[in-house]
Amino acid sequence: MSASSLKPPLSTINIVQALVDAGLPKGVVNVVTGFGPEAGAPMLTHPDVRAISFTGSSEVGRMIGEVAARSFKHCSLEMGGKNATIIMEDANLDLAADGVLWGAFGTTGQRCTATSRVILHKPVFNKFRDALVERAKSLRIGNGLEANVEMGPQINQAQIETSQKYVDIGKKEGAKLMAGGSRLDKDAYAHGWFFQPTVFSDVDPKMRIAQEEIFGPVVSLIPADNLDQAIEISNNVIYGLSTSIYTRNVNAAFRAARDLYAGITYVNAPTIGAEVHLPFGGTKATGNGHREGGQAAIDFYTEWKSVYVDYSDRLQRAQIDRPE
Repeated sequence: MSASSLKPPLSTINIVQALVDAGLPKGVVNVVTGFGPEAGAPMLTHPDVRAISFTGSSEVGRMIGEVAARSFKHCSLEMGGKNATIIMEDANLDLAADGVLWGAFGTTGQRCTATSRVILHKPVFNKFRDALVERAKSLRIGNGLEANVEMGPQINQAQIETSQKYVDIGKKEGAKLMAGGSRLDKDAYAHGWFFQPTVFSDVDPKMRIAQEEIFGPVVSLIPADNLDQAIEISNNVIYGLSTSIYTRNVNAAFRAARDLYAGITYVNAPTIGAEVHLPFGGTKATGNGHREGGQAAIDFYTEWKSVYVDYSDRLQRAQIDRPE
């Protein structure tokens, strides 16, 4: 049983219908559409609901966790992210550019694992920045159902306003706007929520655009002196969902995998693309310790029960001597 703060897309309804058509009894899987107060809140407090899995903001997740704790419900929270990609001097920059473009703009930034920060080793900062900006400006934007489109629209007007708000914040904070930064609303874009792929350069790690989740096609480029500083910058946010590093140095890759405080780390790949057979989730304000996907999902949605059976001689004699 699930509820969403936004009405689910038609694909969700179609998936459930496909399950029913395949023979799953009606009522085993249900989709309840609606907003949090009228749909989510009643399910959260209903005694027949034994487990809650929530995907959304950390603020709402905190409230859900508090309510679920009152009745000892299982509660899995998958919340915000401020995912970082580290690019070292020895990285394959073409591969890294492909990864950042896909991670930051492939789903219009509307993905919990979307790339929001790129932490660049200073020797390659300018070269990578220029390549990323050129490619971001050339992305084909439009209807995501069309084969040649590389970035689709945002989900609604509110998200457009959020992206614009953070662009304005970034400018005021002193970051350099290198690409994008505004809504597309003319001609072919007049009837949709389209926002330009946006790149900020020379971003200080303490700026709000480098600390707060935007959930839009806005990426910040942050310089770093070395790997240690890059890892420190990556970890210095309240979230800990997905991270990645591009390097040809296997020792650097393993150091990053060890020291990046996040639920997911990729090596020479973008921050998106998690596989369903592996645990999924994050640390800090991203999650409450549970993981979904793979074996971890089974653990969350079921209860462990230990059974002890005494097969000693005494038990056997008792069964033999029991009168008919």
